[in-house]
Parts: sequence; structure tokens; C-alpha cells
Amino acid sequence: MATSHGIRTNTLPQRLKLNDTVDSKQPSKSQIHETSSIEEIQATLAELSRREAHVTERLNTLVASQNELKHSLTRLDIFRANLGSQAVYTRSISNDMLSSASTSAKRISAAVSRLDLEQARVKGTLDVVEQVAELKTCVLGVTGSMGVAQDWEAAAGYLNRASKVPSEVVNGSFAEEIVPTSEIPDPPNVTLEQAAESLRGLFLREFHKAAEEGNGSRVTRFFKLFPLIGKPEVGLDVYGRYVCQGVAARARSNLNAGTGGSQSTEGFFYANALTKLFEHIAQITEHHGGLVELHYGAGCMVRVIERLQAEADVQGGIIIDTWSDERSIERKLTDIRSYAFTFLVQSFLPPQPVRSGTPRAGSPRKKDASGDALIHSEEGVDMKEIDALLNEMTVMAARWSLYCRFVTLRCKDSSNQMSELGVLRVPSFITNSGLARKMADRLMTPIKAMTTFLLRRSVERAFQLDEQPVGLSLNPSKGTQLSPPYISSAVDDVMYIVNQVLERSLATSQREVISGVIPSVARVLDSDFIGMIQRKMRDESYPKGAVQGALPPENTIIAFLVLINDLDVASDFIRRIVQSRIEGQERTKSGGEDPEESSESLVSLYLFEDDALYTMNAFRLLQQNFEAKAIELIGDGIYVVFKNVVKPRLRPLLSDAFRNIDYQLDEEDLEDARRLVEEDEGHNPAADDAVEYRFQRGWDGLTKPIARIFTEVNFDRLLSIVISYLAEVLEKRIWGYCGRINELGAVRLERDIGTLTNIVVRGGRYGLRDAFVRCTQICLVMNMEEDEWAETQALATTNGDAGFEWKLDGDERLRARAIVQNRK
Repeated sequence: MATSHGIRTNTLPQRLKLNDTVDSKQPSKSQIHETSSIEEIQATLAELSRREAHVTERLNTLVASQNELKHSLTRLDIFRANLGSQAVYTRSISNDMLSSASTSAKRISAAVSRLDLEQARVKGTLDVVEQVAELKTCVLGVTGSMGVAQDWEAAAGYLNRASKVPSEVVNGSFAEEIVPTSEIPDPPNVTLEQAAESLRGLFLREFHKAAEEGNGSRVTRFFKLFPLIGKPEVGLDVYGRYVCQGVAARARSNLNAGTGGSQSTEGFFYANALTKLFEHIAQITEHHGGLVELHYGAGCMVRVIERLQAEADVQGGIIIDTWSDERSIERKLTDIRSYAFTFLVQSFLPPQPVRSGTPRAGSPRKKDASGDALIHSEEGVDMKEIDALLNEMTVMAARWSLYCRFVTLRCKDSSNQMSELGVLRVPSFITNSGLARKMADRLMTPIKAMTTFLLRRSVERAFQLDEQPVGLSLNPSKGTQLSPPYISSAVDDVMYIVNQVLERSLATSQREVISGVIPSVARVLDSDFIGMIQRKMRDESYPKGAVQGALPPENTIIAFLVLINDLDVASDFIRRIVQSRIEGQERTKSGGEDPEESSESLVSLYLFEDDALYTMNAFRLLQQNFEAKAIELIGDGIYVVFKNVVKPRLRPLLSDAFRNIDYQLDEEDLEDARRLVEEDEGHNPAADDAVEYRFQRGWDGLTKPIARIFTEVNFDRLLSIVISYLAEVLEKRIWGYCGRINELGAVRLERDIGTLTNIVVRGGRYGLRDAFVRCTQICLVMNMEEDEWAETQALATTNGDAGFEWKLDGDERLRARAIVQNRK
């Protein structure tokens, strides 16, 4: 292939290399000498001849290509000569033309640079002259305005204009020569500083005078002038003191309105006083913030808010201290910490042996008039007063939270209010304020302590006044005026208090309160509420017969069932209480509800989303822990009911159902049974369906009395245990018929087992049918035809279970097949 200049790329060395490749394939000398026959010699000779012809052809080709190679070399020599002449011509152009042009370009560039420098200097000079002229105008204007005219706004305006002149111009020698006059001989910087100080003092005097007179327009007039004279910090400080005086006067007025009278001891006086303090600060911030930021710049209101917070620390601290002293908070906390909870403590002590004579007064196991007397004698702390205090403290904490939210959002544009991760945070002057510390010590701590006490004392009081549902009976024929679920009064009382406690804790919008109250609620419910029910189940209402094998007394069984209901209903109460608080938050996060329209959502209660998430997780943990404890105790109680109440009657029930039932029927017996059914019009249960009739009667007599007392969930739990045991007993009975039934009897047995299963799962409880799968499969194998059985065995041998889920293994299926005697 040739290039653009007509030179081929296949050079001579490449062709020689090809020839070497071809020659390398020739027979070697040793191979020629190893030939042993005429045929091999002729073949070798023929190959050598072919190789010789090929080499000759290649050499001829190379010789023929020499002319083309010479032509290409000649063209290269011509090109080299042309390039040499072009190089000489190019060098001549560079030496003759471009050198002079380059020199001219350098000369012009230097001239342009000098011209630009001169223009910049002239422009700078003109700027300085203009600035000095502006400075002189301002100096003369300030002096003139402060003279006879006393135009303070104009003087402040001139100072503001002068502040825009660069300091190097103001302090420069040129300005010192040009600006001073015979009337104003001082340098301009000295004149401006003296004027600013004079105006600062004047503005301060006029501002204080206007503040004392209550002239709001004049206060605003002079407040706007401080940033113009370069003293914005002075204006913000004096304005902060001014608004703080108003806040202090309003707070003292509100507090003095109820001091010394009955008003401070009633209702939410101090909570309202604190609310009015925060509202006043918020109104000042909201109404005056625009004015401050308009004249002082964005973010300058934060400095005023800091001064207001300092005043809030003082006035809020006075309110909190007065409230604490007026309500005797420390004494109440001391009484709370020293309260012994005698009833709860004695309830968890080991039961004392019963003594003759009058029972011990106030015994947790006997509630009568003496017990009521103990209740009143142990009422060392007024529960109504504690509840009222908690309501008042909740309002105060909620107002503090709302105030912190308002200030945080108002200051969010300030750069120091954002964390390194860009997350909004509460300003440091709030978190480190004296009022925040006082709120934590004087308010949050009592809230947590009193809430825990109120809940625990309510649990104790609920069990002291506990009343069991009356008129309940295990006899289905006896009616009752009560409506299910049948629970003791303590459950409603305790759950009402729990709901109230959680509602109040949420209303504070304080993560600190949630972190202290929720674990306390969980602890009280676990140790006291569930513990009391467990103690009653163990010591007072444990269903145990008087003698071995006897059924427990009816009232004991009912009391035990009611206690299990208490746990189930309490668990449902806790679930609904928690979900009612969490679902609003989850709907809001999923976009299903507007946070502004959901007053119950946690987002509306907390400023930060992580606080709402923490509260939601705390509520979930409360629900999970309580449900785990309650379900565990429910399971233990239901097993006791099964073991001591149901199980002793279950085997006799089955024995009675299958009593005198013969599964060795022949054709004659079957015909007699059919005839007897026809004669009795199918109403003689002993004739054909005796097992169904007897089991139905016994099963209803066993389960209906318990079902009418139990909640539906508890009854389903009990039923799952009973049916599992019933299936085991029924399976043993079926195995016991081995060799005692014939083919007709096997059919009847399968029908009876199916009937029993239908009776047990009646009411839509079809999931419980799985417990009888083994019994059903035993009957299925028993009644298989020979060809079906042979096919089943063949499939089991070749394909395992062949898609059918057997609960019986191979040996058990063979055993089931052998139950029927004399199989044909």
C-alpha cells in the first residue's frame, strides 16, 4: 500500500522476513538423509523443487520492484530541495518584516500601559477630590445643623454620609489641608468624632426624656438616629433597656395583682402571669422587629431579644420563686419522697397466716370500714392538690416551650443559630439563661416527681377501692346486668390516670419531661399494676380445688378469669392510648395529613423533628414493654385455667361422648340403626349421632361458662391450648381402637371425628382445625380403598409425599392402616 507521496510501505526487510518464514518451512538436511525409499526421495525432491520455484518467483518480484523504489527516492530528494528553499525564504521574512513589527508592538504596548496608569491616577485623584469635597460638605453640614438650626436628623444624615468616605481619605493630609476653615479649624476626623460624641450624648438624653414622658414617637425618632451617627450598639442597648423597663413594669403589675390575696392561691394565677410575660416579650419582638431591622440591619433584633431574655430571667425567676414558695413545692416534694405506699408494700409481702379474732385493720386482703379508715389515715398528701399543681406546671412548661420555639424561629436567620450540620438549634442565650436553669430545677424536676407519685398513688388507691363485677355466674342460664368486658374497677381508674399523665407530659412539649415520665409510667405499670394483679392471681383467686381432683369454687374461678381480663383490657387500653398519639405523627410524615390541621400530631408539639421521633419511640417502647409483661402473665393465667378448670373435665367429656359406642358394626346392626332413626324421626341421639350429641352437650357445658366471662381474645388463647390437648387425647383414643373396629366402624369413626372437629372450630375459628390434622389423616388412611392405598404407597416410594403434606410418617401410616381388623 502506498502513502500520500506514492511510497509503498512494504519495504525490503519486510519482504526478506517473509522469505525467511517461507524458507523455514523447508525440509532439513537430516530429514533428507533419513529417507529410506525411492518414494520418500522423490517426494522430498518434489518438495525441494516447489520451494525452489517459489523462491525464484519471490526474487523476481523483488528485482522488478527496484524501479519503483528508485522513483520514490528521487521524489524524496526533490521534496527536500523544495523544503530547503522554503526554509531560507521563511528566515528572511522573519528577519526583515516581523522583527520591526515586534519592536513596534512592544513600543505601542508600553505607551498604552503608561496611558492607562495616567488615566487611573487621574481618576483616583478625581475620586479623592470628590470625596474630600463630600467630606467638607458633611463637616460643614454637621456643624451647621448642630448650630442654630438644631436639625438633628440632618446632622445625623451628614455624619452617615461622612462615614461612607474612606478612612484613608478622612485621615489623609490632603483632607487636613482642604477641609478645615476659619470657623472649623480642626482636622475633619476630629470634627466628625466630636460631633458624633456630642450627638450620642444628646440623643441619649432626649431618648431617656422621651421614655420617661412616655412619648413613643420621640422615642422612635431618636432611636432611628443612632445607626446614622455610627453608634448602633448604643441605640440597641438603650432601646433594650427601654423595652425591658416596660416588660418589668408589666410583669410586676401582673404579679402584684394577685399577691397578698386569694387570687394567687387559686387557679392558674402564676401560670397566667408567666404566660403574660412571654406574650409581652413576643409582642415586642414581633411589632418592633421590623423597625429595628429596617434602621439597624437584618439580625440586629437578636441583640434586643438577648436583652429581653435577660429581663425575662429576672421577672420569670421572680414568678417561679414566688410560685414555688406560695405552693410550698419543696415541702410537697419532701412529703412525696417520704410517702411509704403502705398498701402496695404490704400487698407484696408474703401472706400472713389467718388469725382468729378481728382482722388487721387496713389489710390489703380485707376491705371494709376499717380499710376505708386506713385510706383516709394514710392520705398524707392531698391528691387533688397534687393534680392541680401538675395542671398548673404543665401550662407553665408548655408556655416556656412555646416561648423557646418563638425565639428560636425569630433568630433562625442569625448565622450562629445553625449547627455545623445545618440544623436549627435553640439560641445559646436561651439554653444558658437563668430562667432555663430555674425551669429545669423548679419546674421540670417537680413535674417528674409529682407525676410518678400521682400515678403510683392512683394505682394504690385504685386497688384499695377495687370492686369486682357483681352478678357474674358460670351458669349460662343466669343473666347479668353488666356488659362485657368484665373487669375490675381498678383497670378503668388506672388507665384513666395513665392517659391523663401521658396527655399532660405531651402537653409540656419538653423532651426532658418525656424522658423522665415515660420510663416511670412503664415502671409503675410493670411493678405495681401488673404486680398487684399477679399477686391477686397467686394469693387470692388461684383456682384450686379443696381436695385433689375437685373443681375450684365458682367464685374463685370467676375472680381469676376477671383478673386475666384486666390484663387483656389494660393492654388494649395502652395500645389505643399510644396509637392515638403516634398515628397523627405517622400520617403527617406520610403526607396523609397537614401538620397545621393536626393538633394532635407530635410535629405540632415539638420544634425539632428528632424530639418528636424520640417521643414516638418512647411511647412505642412503653406499649411494647407493657404488652410483653401482660401477655406473659396472661399466658400463665390461661394455662392455670386450662390445667385446673378445663383439663380435669376434658377426658371425662370424651369418655362420655364415646361411651357404649361400638365400631364393629355389621350390615344387620347398621340396618337396625337406620330403622330406629326412621321410627324416632331422627330425634333419638343414641341411635345414630350419639357421639355428636354428647360431645356437643359436654363441650358447651365446658366452654360457654368460661366464654361468657372471658374476653374474646383470652377465650381464643384458651381455646388454642384446649384444642391442642384435645387433639392429642383424641389421637390416643383413635390409636386405642386398633383391632377393635371393622370397615363400617372406621367410616363411622371418621364421621364422628369430623363432627367433633366441626363442633370445636364452630364460630369461624377455622385456623384451629390444623390441630386435628393428624387425627384426620389417621382416619383417611384407615378408610382408603386397596387401590388408593397401593397408589399412595407407590407415590411415597418413588416421589416422596408427591405434593401431599403428611403429618404422619411411613410407620404411622402403616400403623393406621392396621387399625381396621379383618380388612378385605
